[in-house]
Amino acid sequence: MIRRRLIRTRQLRSGMKIDQSVVDRLGRNLIARGAVLDEYIIDSLLKLGIMSVYIQDGEYEPEDADKILSTAAKKNVERLRTEDRSKVSLSNSVRKRVAEGIQYIYSNTASQEFSEAADSITSSLMAAIEENDAVAIDIGALKASDEYTFKHSVDVATISMILAKQQGLSKTEIYEIGLSGLLHDVGKTEVPLEILNKPGRLDDDEFAVMKQHSVFGYNIVKDRPEFNAAISLGVLQHHEKTNGRGYPLGLTAEEISPYAKIMTVADIYDALITERPYKAAFSQRDAVEMIMSMTGEVDMTAMKSFLESMILYPVDSIVELSNGEKARVVKNSPHYILRPTVVGVQSGKIYNLGEDLSCANIIIK
Repeated sequence: MIRRRLIRTRQLRSGMKIDQSVVDRLGRNLIARGAVLDEYIIDSLLKLGIMSVYIQDGEYEPEDADKILSTAAKKNVERLRTEDRSKVSLSNSVRKRVAEGIQYIYSNTASQEFSEAADSITSSLMAAIEENDAVAIDIGALKASDEYTFKHSVDVATISMILAKQQGLSKTEIYEIGLSGLLHDVGKTEVPLEILNKPGRLDDDEFAVMKQHSVFGYNIVKDRPEFNAAISLGVLQHHEKTNGRGYPLGLTAEEISPYAKIMTVADIYDALITERPYKAAFSQRDAVEMIMSMTGEVDMTAMKSFLESMILYPVDSIVELSNGEKARVVKNSPHYILRPTVVGVQSGKIYNLGEDLSCANIIIK
């Protein structure tokens, strides 16, 4: 049973789950309800002057996961457990450096150090990917910043880099798409604050202004010699759709740049799973299903790379099946992102959700 408990911020520990949203004075969501705390987030809460928060009690902690397994379940878990593909991991020091750098970029678009700061962040992300030869993403583990625009920019850059790697692009191209993803929303710095920070849905006129942010961003980066045309076009075109119904130019599939095609998928996914003042966050599962339904809007190669890169249910996590049974994830497949192999924690039954036809009517809730 999940319970809600108020606790002093200085008593928080990494791994606890917050049971409230934290917003700034403009109503923008800084930390989403349900976020798993780490040292960086706890330190941010203290810096914000928040002395106590509600946390969730009553869920299984990772170290207690083995205690809920029956003897039969333990045997099957030990026999079938397969480590997840190597995922991107950012250390606390890298997160801090990236968070500070991205805030500098968005506050100093005219600075001579703008390009150098963008290069530094992208190089840090590149190093994190290369350090353990990462080929997959657990988006919940990134958390480079708590402010939406900054977090979203780093998430889009990181996801795009992984998708580019999945497609076999060169290191130079992976780095360039990281730069483009990092800067894709920099044009929002020229959108009026009353529109950018509106705590509700935009009306048609306001949305027309907001849609110009990709043009504003393109104008910020296009004349800087450090950024080539491919990087600039990624910034300009990241809201274009393959059916010609995107913006700002209404381009069709053949006209959209390769970087933009990848970034579009990353951008849509991260926006869907992020809570905003005017909308609740979609679950990762629902967001993936929405991406899968957009066959006429996004590039199919980019979608395939996305589906083969994301990890929704990390190995060892506990999930609830539609038949009412709790199960432990023992193996993920890049071909069945929504349907890993799991073991019932009490029955010990093996559910190969991706390949066993007898499990076709069972889903993870």
